[in-house]
This record gives sequence, C-alpha cells and structure tokens, in this order.
Amino acid sequence: MPQIYKPSESPVENKKLRVGVIGTGGIAHAHMKAYLNQKDVEIVGASDIVPGKARAFLDEFGLTDAPDFEDNDKLLALKPDGVSVCTYNTTHHTCAVAAMKAGVHVLCEKPMSVTLDQAIQMARAQKETGKILTIGFQPRYDPNMKMIKDIVRSGELGDIYYVQTGGGRRRGIPGGTFIKKELAGVGCLADIGCYGLDMALNTVGYRKPVTVSATASDRFGKNPKYFNDAETFSVDDFSCALIRFEDGLVLDFRMSWAMHMDTMGDTLFLGTDAGLKVKSPNPHLNWGGAWDGSIGDVFLYKDLCGNQVEIKVPLKSAEKSNNFESKVRDFLDAIISGGPSPIPWQEIIYNQAIIDGIIRSSEAKREVEIVIPEI
Repeated sequence: MPQIYKPSESPVENKKLRVGVIGTGGIAHAHMKAYLNQKDVEIVGASDIVPGKARAFLDEFGLTDAPDFEDNDKLLALKPDGVSVCTYNTTHHTCAVAAMKAGVHVLCEKPMSVTLDQAIQMARAQKETGKILTIGFQPRYDPNMKMIKDIVRSGELGDIYYVQTGGGRRRGIPGGTFIKKELAGVGCLADIGCYGLDMALNTVGYRKPVTVSATASDRFGKNPKYFNDAETFSVDDFSCALIRFEDGLVLDFRMSWAMHMDTMGDTLFLGTDAGLKVKSPNPHLNWGGAWDGSIGDVFLYKDLCGNQVEIKVPLKSAEKSNNFESKVRDFLDAIISGGPSPIPWQEIIYNQAIIDGIIRSSEAKREVEIVIPEI
C-alpha cells in the first residue's frame, strides 16, 4: 500500500524531478502546493490557453523565473519528467496524449475523460509510449478508505453480490467551468460521481461492467431559485444508475449536486457471509455526503453463534495524512522507479466506461450495453 509521504523522506537525494503544470485553474493550485512541498521537485513551467493566466499562477507561488506558455507543446518541449494535466474535462485526453507522445509522464486530474472513446485514446497512448499515466483519485490515500478496502478484500464478507454507493450535496453546485457542457462534458457525474464509483470499485476490485440503466437531470442547476447561473447551466446535477458486471455483481449508484435531502444514502457492501455499511461523511453539511474526502461511521453486520450482531468498526486517525500530497508523491516515486502507474488506466477505464454508459443510457431512456474494445 502507498505510504504517507513526509518531505524529509525524499527517496532520491540531490536529484530534482522536472515537473510542469498544464492548465492553471482551481485544482492546479492543489497540485502546485503538493509539488512545492517535495524537496526533489523543480517546477519548469506552466501553460494555459487563457492569456496571462499561467503567468499569474506561477507568480502567485513565487515562481517568477519559471516560464509561462499559452501553447502546451512549448511547455512539453522543455522535456519535463512529468506534468499534471489540470485542464477542462473535455481536453484531458488531448493534453495527456500529447504529453505522453512527447515522452512525458502524466498525472491527470479526475475524471479520466468525458467519454469512453477519449479514455481509450489515452490508454492506447500509454501502451504505445510506456509512459506513466495515473489518474487523480486522492481519496484512495485516506487511512479509512484503505481500511474499508482491507476489510472487504479480507474475505470477511464472503461473495459480494450487491453494492450501493453514491454521494450527494444538499446544496453544492459549483460554478465556472463545472457547469458548461463544452468544458466539463458532464456535471455532478464527473465532478464527484467518479469519486463515488472509485470508492466502491477500488474496494471490491475493478470488474468489467456490461450494462447500465440510468437517468440524469438538471432540475436544480437550471432553476434560478436554487442557482444563480441557471441560464448558463448545461450539465447534469443528478444521476442514478443500476450497473451490472460480467461476474454478476450489481452496483446501485446515485449522485447529486443539489437536492431536498441530507444524503443520498450510505454505501453498502452486501456479501454472503456479512455486510458492511459505510455512513456518508458530514451529511449535516450542505457540501457533505460526497466521497471526495473521507468516510463516516462504519458498521459490520454478521451472524455470530446464532445471533445477528452489529459491530461498529473503529475509525483510523487521519490527522497526519495529506491525501493530495500522497497522490502527487506516489506519481513522483513512480517516475523515479520506472512505474507502475499508481492509479492506472487499466482500472479507471472501467470507471469512465460506466460514466459514458450513464450518459448514453440517460439520453436513450433505456438500458445500454458497455463494450470496451481490446487495447
């Protein structure tokens, strides 16, 4: 399992990894903060298609000597060891493919892409170039997320046949690029929905999805009563789906940016020997209940000596963990060691296939098949 990184424990002394940032919006700041906490990193530059944005971004962090670009290819021409791709969702695939083909390792922000076809382009570029392609799901590094995975993978639950997961904000529609289809591609499904999918599927082990029946809507985002930018809102703010997998597992998924409820429900893992309930984190908060952070209380249900028992599982302290920094450190360590990708496309392509299937099923108003070609 990846270890929590401390800056004093840099695995390579007196060697600097040369890193760039493509796209300098909100999430890029978290990447930059994490990189600057690593003693073995040198920031070689940043790029953004918006004039002046990359320059302002670098200056904000005191990197006045680092060059800025409006053309990603000019940044890649500096031959950095790795880049963070922090652009609009709809351009993740083009930026990541260009970087790998330029010989650069890639940490791509979530979601991997918008469509399955885009994800396949990224996967094929990685296979062709051999470069690292890791996807930014930092909740995996939370100590309690790891504990849930360890419990389920231990076999304590027996054969897992049903999983319920999702996440919801009572009020939590972001603004800016998140709500524009031409930039984000999809809404809550890509923003926090991919976290909910990864929380469940990383726990049970990513499996091959075969069908999905789904619906998505925009009743809150397009209503000025609930959202100030209703006129420009063009993505989903709610989705739910039933996903079937090749081995018979069924996943009941739901996600919301806004609703008249405190939570979309707990995450449940139902097995033939026991069941595990993971309570939603912070359902009392407007922005709580989404799996982009940690978890709530955990309960194990099983039979013991003829009795039906409920066991509250103690949570691990997360005070000393920095999930985002651990994600970045894992990427850097993979560059140093030559791989493998810490959060590989071989897993996340199934996450993307489900998102793609949910979009298609909602538009078609029926169940659709998920077909992932050989890569």
